[in-house]
Amino acid sequence: MTPQLQQAIRLLQLSSMELEAEIQEALDSNPLLEVDEDVGRDSDAPPADERAAVEAESGAEAPAKEERELQSNENIPDDLPVDSGWDDVFEAPAGPMLGGADEDQREFEHGSGSQSLQEHLVWQIEMSNLSPRDRDIASAIIDSIDDEGYLSVALEELLEGFDEDEGIELDEIEAVLCVVQHCDPPGVAARDLRESILLQLEQYDADTPRLQEGKRLIGDFMALLAARDFKQIMRRMQLSEEVLMEVISLVQSVNPRPGNAITESPSEYIVPEVLVTKVKGKWKVELNPECAPKIRVNPYYSGMIKRADNSADNTYLKSNLQEARWFIKSLKSRSETLLKVSKCIVEYQRAFFEYGEEAMKALVLADVAEEVGMHESTISRVTTKKYMHTPRGIFELKYFFSSHVGTVGGGECSSTAIRALLKKLIIAEEPKKPLSDNKLANLLGDQGINVARRTVAKYREAMSIPPSNERKRLG
Repeated sequence: MTPQLQQAIRLLQLSSMELEAEIQEALDSNPLLEVDEDVGRDSDAPPADERAAVEAESGAEAPAKEERELQSNENIPDDLPVDSGWDDVFEAPAGPMLGGADEDQREFEHGSGSQSLQEHLVWQIEMSNLSPRDRDIASAIIDSIDDEGYLSVALEELLEGFDEDEGIELDEIEAVLCVVQHCDPPGVAARDLRESILLQLEQYDADTPRLQEGKRLIGDFMALLAARDFKQIMRRMQLSEEVLMEVISLVQSVNPRPGNAITESPSEYIVPEVLVTKVKGKWKVELNPECAPKIRVNPYYSGMIKRADNSADNTYLKSNLQEARWFIKSLKSRSETLLKVSKCIVEYQRAFFEYGEEAMKALVLADVAEEVGMHESTISRVTTKKYMHTPRGIFELKYFFSSHVGTVGGGECSSTAIRALLKKLIIAEEPKKPLSDNKLANLLGDQGINVARRTVAKYREAMSIPPSNERKRLG
């Protein structure tokens, strides 16, 4: 493959955020590329870079070139003040799609400098009145807490980490652990789920309804609760079904992973490159103008290129001009391919846009590749990490592709439609008697969809839906 083809393929598989970074890198490295701020020019008029390129290749000088150079030189001061920088005199405008904020500002806006759980706990310990000895123990405990907020090692292992000369004993570690467990977030530094829940319930107001029953439920009947043996719990705690529901609701209000309240992963931003709207009864597909690359060849530098000049400077400009043109051409090819594939997907999955997931058709890459006249690998690249904004939400283009199973009538049903039907059946099931995978398979069979029990289990697990014995709950 030629370098130009390799570049086009690489750009095709980039997400919108990655493409923005790639364009910024090209702008920084190639002086003949610039942000096109003339967005609203007449579409019939040729772009300035094309006029300049034609004039350069025909041997003509760019019009008014000397005048522009004089005007440019008049604006440049002889000396810059020692307490100012180049950016203080010449401010480069930020492009329409390329932000002008520096890296630190971007990190601040995206919250990448958020505090870790360990840092949050150390700050609280430093603000306490613990002795230096106890702070060392607390530091060892904090270092052993995982991201979910649980103590990941036994206290005996922590004790072995200290020198015998320090004379630290196990009861000292337990006492300091109690201090750490009363830090924020509630439930942190627990050794298991039971202890974490109890620590969090301890911080509830004393007059919280059903608080004492909740503590007893977790303290004495945690195993029965995990097994969802509600009848046994009601008998042994002497509670009615209504009261037990209130107790369980209180227990479920705590955070089973207290560390996640602090160590939340940074937000990942999705910018949809394709917009789908319904206009006068017809589905319209277009590219997001905010994602459209707005760059062009710099007309001034391209106008400086001389056809027969083989000097080093002229050769350098020629080389960068060729690279700039190929880059812009690759971007245009990427946009055209993305739009063509998106239109094909929307046309094929029109029933989904009209009626929802249950109407999704089975679709594979080969179907789209045949329709648009491209290779399957190209379709795979163009649908990866590209998102479509629709009235039903934002979806990755790959979402519209799914395998199929046969129906009684000899037709096909997509796996996406089957998952939607399963979710609908599970939502409507009786809480006290949830549907088993075998029963779900039979219900789908009644609707003409031939699917095995193990396939139902696979789809259910893919949707993070627990099995029937774990879905059992009070009315």
